Amino acid sequence: MPKNYEIDEVDLKILSHLMQDAKTPYTEIAKKVYVSGGTVHVRMKKLEEMGVVKGTTLQLDYAKLGFDVTCFLGVYLQRSSLYDQVVTELKQIPEIVRIHYTTGNYNIFIKIHCRDTNHLREVLHDKIQKVEGIERTETFISLDESMSRPIQLS
Repeated sequence: MPKNYEIDEVDLKILSHLMQDAKTPYTEIAKKVYVSGGTVHVRMKKLEEMGVVKGTTLQLDYAKLGFDVTCFLGVYLQRSSLYDQVVTELKQIPEIVRIHYTTGNYNIFIKIHCRDTNHLREVLHDKIQKVEGIERTETFISLDESMSRPIQLS
């Protein structure tokens, strides 16, 4: 792949359609973008090689799978230099689904899914707060997710 490959309007349109529904066949996207199915395939391959497209995921309703509590956790580190070490440990906790290195009050902000508040207490007490380098945490329980969407590219 050429190093000077630039993302153009066609790439953005292809990505926009796939962000709405990643299961959409390339042939269907090709019709909407007015290119061939092969063009969509080649461009997606290039975008994957560039690291723009990192894979596809399913959006799940965690509550319907028995995970009724979603929360966010602000994490204070003993020292910012412990970030990599702490993240390595946090990645081993299956209930954690997102980890962000942040500015502001917290060093790290994470998203967690748990079955109930007892499960959340176990995750906090028995897993997260035992990670070496974490000074303290602050928990925010989500009452409702009103919106989750990709950004508009074109």
